[in-house]
Amino acid sequence: MAYRRTPKIETRLAETRDRILQSAIQLIAANGYKATSMGAIAAEAGVSTGLLYRYFSSKSEIFNEVFQQISTREIAACWAAASTGTTSRDRLTRVLDTFSRRAFRERRLAWAMLIEPVDEYLDAERLRFRTPYRDIFSSLLREAVAAGEIPPLAVEVVASAIVGAVVESLTGPLSTVTERDEEDRVVETLTHFCLQAVGYRDDASRDE
Repeated sequence: MAYRRTPKIETRLAETRDRILQSAIQLIAANGYKATSMGAIAAEAGVSTGLLYRYFSSKSEIFNEVFQQISTREIAACWAAASTGTTSRDRLTRVLDTFSRRAFRERRLAWAMLIEPVDEYLDAERLRFRTPYRDIFSSLLREAVAAGEIPPLAVEVVASAIVGAVVESLTGPLSTVTERDEEDRVVETLTHFCLQAVGYRDDASRDE
């Protein structure tokens, strides 16, 4: 007769797996992907390295799970930002601000998630998870075009360009320690660039 795991065992296995993932997140947030080893993750989680490999076959597999967890959390935060504000311009500004400031708040983790060199497979996952961000910007741009706030444009192309601009703009600042004033300048400059690029006029010209 085939062995069946009891609910108690299933719960214990799930708790151990989650503890491993949370330990990996803590270590990656502190040290980055490259510097985080399987041995360090096992030690942080309080399990043997052998047991760790029974749950995850490689560091890449763990990082992929971590990446999905963090990305899902950040995408939800950006969608929440996209649902606030009185105009599409306000909502676009809030999304850009939310993404950037959350990245600065967990600088090392954001660097690992967005920029740090990783395996080819993980890099492909990064690209795949850019799609939900593109969808957020696409939704806001369609709304803006429909409301006559910006001129007609190729929404999907421009939304993808915004995602690329955001990541590239944060590459340098995330790789070094910056003061809050510098972070503010980066966010403000990035936001101004994106608003101008999609066709919003600046505040002064809107009042003319």
